[in-house]
Amino acid sequence: MKKTFACFFSLAFAINANAQNKALVNTSSSPYAKLHGVNMGDVQWTSGFWGERFNVAKESMVPQLWKVYTSADISHAYRNFEIAAGLAEGNHDGPSFHDGDFYKTIEAVASLYASTKDKKLDEMMDKVIETIAKSQREDGYIYTKAMIDQRKTGVKNQFEDRLSFEAYNIGHLMTAGCVHYRATGKKNLLNVAIKATDYLYKFYKQASPTLARNAICPSHYMGVVEMYRTLGDKRYLELAKHLIDIKGEIEDGTDDNQDRIPFRKQEKVTGHAVRANYLYAGVADVYAETGDQTLISQLHKMWNDVTQHKMYITGGCGSLYDGVSPDGTVYEPPIVQKVHQAYGRDYQLPNFTAHNETCANIGNVLWNWRMLQLEGDAKYADVMELALYNSVLSGISLDGKRFLYTNPLSYSDNLPFKQRWSKERVEYIKLSNCCPPNTVRTIAEVSNYAYSISDKGVYVNLYGSNNLSTKLEDGSVIKLTQQTEYPWEGRVAITVSESKKSPFSIFMRIPGWANSAKVSINGKSVNADIKSGQYLELNRNWKKGDQIVLNLPMEADLIESHPFVEETRNQIVVKRGPIVYCAESVDMPTNVSVFSITVPSTIKLNPKKVKIDNSDIVALEGEAILADNNWNNTLYKKVSDEKQSVKLKLIPYYAWGNRGHTSEMTTWIPFSR
Repeated sequence: MKKTFACFFSLAFAINANAQNKALVNTSSSPYAKLHGVNMGDVQWTSGFWGERFNVAKESMVPQLWKVYTSADISHAYRNFEIAAGLAEGNHDGPSFHDGDFYKTIEAVASLYASTKDKKLDEMMDKVIETIAKSQREDGYIYTKAMIDQRKTGVKNQFEDRLSFEAYNIGHLMTAGCVHYRATGKKNLLNVAIKATDYLYKFYKQASPTLARNAICPSHYMGVVEMYRTLGDKRYLELAKHLIDIKGEIEDGTDDNQDRIPFRKQEKVTGHAVRANYLYAGVADVYAETGDQTLISQLHKMWNDVTQHKMYITGGCGSLYDGVSPDGTVYEPPIVQKVHQAYGRDYQLPNFTAHNETCANIGNVLWNWRMLQLEGDAKYADVMELALYNSVLSGISLDGKRFLYTNPLSYSDNLPFKQRWSKERVEYIKLSNCCPPNTVRTIAEVSNYAYSISDKGVYVNLYGSNNLSTKLEDGSVIKLTQQTEYPWEGRVAITVSESKKSPFSIFMRIPGWANSAKVSINGKSVNADIKSGQYLELNRNWKKGDQIVLNLPMEADLIESHPFVEETRNQIVVKRGPIVYCAESVDMPTNVSVFSITVPSTIKLNPKKVKIDNSDIVALEGEAILADNNWNNTLYKKVSDEKQSVKLKLIPYYAWGNRGHTSEMTTWIPFSR
């Protein structure tokens, strides 16, 4: 890091200057971002899919999560802060990243508060923030695992463990502090984050690359940039750039931690999928502020590698429980290394043993949201939407109380081995409960991804019934009402409730799967080249009452994979709109396995509205072909000509496992032309 550090604005001035910028990820002043989000609370879900999910978050997800994290009998996360603050006796309990879990929980509550203004939520947060502030060391260091030991021994060691989560925890503190400040206007958590960020700045000023790398899972890359955006302190941006520069400046780096070679020289996505996706999201944040072309070129390379070679049909990331770096031959020296919860080789996408940690899938959302803000390209919104509807929502039960750590694409009770993580959702994942608070904060924050603002107007990124009340870049007020049953139906109606007098553009996202979308304004068809996978710009002098109607084709499509994906060759996934479907044992006739059916190319799949656990969904029904399913003590057998039809019912993948124990589930089904 440079010996001389840049001047920075006073704290009071910086906060006051940015007080009106309340977007979740605030790129409103980022010179290299094309778009920026609307303020927290500017979008209110009214009904439909995301309205239902938000209500479950309000009534069930957040209360349940708060109960888990403030109960010493369950998680010990808040109790760790009480012990570190000297308010309780005891030892640290739980994983070393538990502090970060609790910060994510606070962020979920703050995001809910931004939409509801429920005073009880504000009071809940104030109480725990007071304890967190008391636990923090005078020098700004905050990590309960170490501080509890330090209270007993008096020895102040930090960042000595190669697998330390100190910086990861502080990263989530930074983000939570910024979100809490934007939602409430209060600085109590932000002040804790400021002290911690200043501590990190001083630490990295003096630390060697080897010591500095003892900070895995780089949530702090995103966090420190958000602190810079909130406060205007240029030291924080300098720190963010330094964090990227030191990636790979050590002799014993690992593919697992993406520091085997410098970031700017990496050719393939490798290693722990959560760490990778968080890294790319953080790099995108730094590019938004600096315009460093070496960063954006790497992000394009990594994005292409993930989406073309390594991402599941659900938007899930990280196919391997355990594996090795790609044959140990991609980089020099060609040393084979073990990787954990990681991206595999190109096209290495197993289904039964798919890891797909929910946090990695959320990282995919965070990364693509930032890429969308940088470039305004609909392809990033497509991936973000795909992951949200499928591999993120699959990580939580429909009632909002139980969670999955991993998200396989197939499951069977008859597998001849036991997997590490439960395939039944549970209220508390004792060994690693990082995904539940991550999932809840994401669902509470989806409204912040629905729209973006540019100097030309409004971008509509996600479809769902809501009211938007925000300001364009020139300060003029715009209010829109969106009504739709998307993703179950393809009609989206957007009505202008308030508008400025001069012309501006409304950009409608045409999803990549929508090859025959139609758009009308006030009942008249739009005469334009409507292309899937792009935004359609509608520029005019908008008036109150003007209505845009987008009609998207909602056909059930049969999707096949690249032939190099060995496990799914000659199989298909059924996808309707953004929703990936699966077959579940509960919907099959008695003694018929989901693995004994074949889908013919002529299959007719009819949508049917049903409820699962009080949640409205659209299932698909048709007829499949039933094959011989007698595989007892058999590895190979002759193909049988005997075939019969069987009724097939498919449900959204995210909804599997919500009707009691599931003995079998699969997304990929054999296909006959």
